[in-house]
Amino acid sequence: MSDARQLRRGAAELSAPFPPLLAEAEQLAATVMFGEHGRRRAGLGDEFWQYRPAAEGDEARLIDWRRSAKSDVHFIRQKEWQAAQSVLLWPDLSESMAFSSHKNLPTKDHRVRLVALALATLLVRGGERVGLADSETPPATGETQLLRLAEALASGREALEYGAPELRGLRPNVRAVLVSDFMGDIAKVETALQKASDRGVRGALLQVLDPAEEAFPYDGRTIFESMGGQLQHETLKAGDLRRRYLDRLAARKDELTRLARASGWQYQCHHTDSSAQIALMWLYRALEQR
Repeated sequence: MSDARQLRRGAAELSAPFPPLLAEAEQLAATVMFGEHGRRRAGLGDEFWQYRPAAEGDEARLIDWRRSAKSDVHFIRQKEWQAAQSVLLWPDLSESMAFSSHKNLPTKDHRVRLVALALATLLVRGGERVGLADSETPPATGETQLLRLAEALASGREALEYGAPELRGLRPNVRAVLVSDFMGDIAKVETALQKASDRGVRGALLQVLDPAEEAFPYDGRTIFESMGGQLQHETLKAGDLRRRYLDRLAARKDELTRLARASGWQYQCHHTDSSAQIALMWLYRALEQR
């Protein structure tokens, strides 16, 4: 095969999932009615809007010393364009997210990609800046940014059994959305939320589960194997594990709820047999919480 044909085939394979995902996300986003979002929009002008407390990472030159002299806290004078919301997304694309218990159900990672891109579409169309939390590239707005996000979200899966939140692009006072099954090391989630809280970052945790992961409908001889193939467990009496599994799942949800509450975040669990619109609407509204 010639180099040109190989290049063309490679390009086609790389771009194949990109247009369908973007089209599906656009359709999903269109189901959400635009109303008063409750947050300032980018590009509103240079008029003074509000003072806000200075946070770690703010430059000293931005401090309004006259206002700060009236209290023990340093304040920054924000203009409308500076107050536009920036939202960072972390969609878990690890191996565990490739699971689907039935051919008629989407995989968890497809639901994650779809909801994340639809949310980005809503925010960008509202004039807000959006970016990926695991990238050091600053959040941006506009159709070009949407295309960049679609390309990133349509790319391959990470070679990790379970994902852990990456917050390399974290900046003071942005909003963040973490979407995962959160089946991995809970300590890494706690570390990420603590880092976010220290910078004044608030946001939402959306746990995405397959209905089989919620019900554990297994009995008799069963071989459980992780999606990456590194973990395996065989049992002759899978039904005997159901109670312990469900207890541990309930404990994980309780821990996620506790961590979210302690950090000022919102938490919700979503199942892939439910409408993606439900997850999108919840995230959209969760970002309005101050």
